[in-house]
Amino acid sequence: QVEMLESGGGSVQAGGSLRLSCAMSGYTYGSYCLAWFRQVPGKQREGVVGMNNDGSTFYMGSVKGRFTISQDHAKNTLYLQMNSLKPEDTAMYYCAAVDRCRKPPIPYDDEYKYWGQGTQVTVSS
Repeated sequence: QVEMLESGGGSVQAGGSLRLSCAMSGYTYGSYCLAWFRQVPGKQREGVVGMNNDGSTFYMGSVKGRFTISQDHAKNTLYLQMNSLKPEDTAMYYCAAVDRCRKPPIPYDDEYKYWGQGTQVTVSS
């Protein structure tokens, strides 16, 4: 059982940056695929980026070149660095994990088993 807790959300102006954190417990490094998702009220949750347990990544087109997923093994923490933020990035952001995923690790939410509660990101124009 992996437990996940996001933090780091907030309000920022367009063009700004935020770094989201996801603290993980019950997690063994290298044993899980990890991902970030986001959801706007009234819309389906969408994948942002997936990372396989071998470290390979897959970024969705809308965030490619602006967002970076990373992991601190010692702290069992997953990060999402978000730069050049746009108003359309406004959403609730979730981290997620699963013990096995596709290659490349395209993040589909129905394939992920463990979820955090989310952290809100609001980008104003």
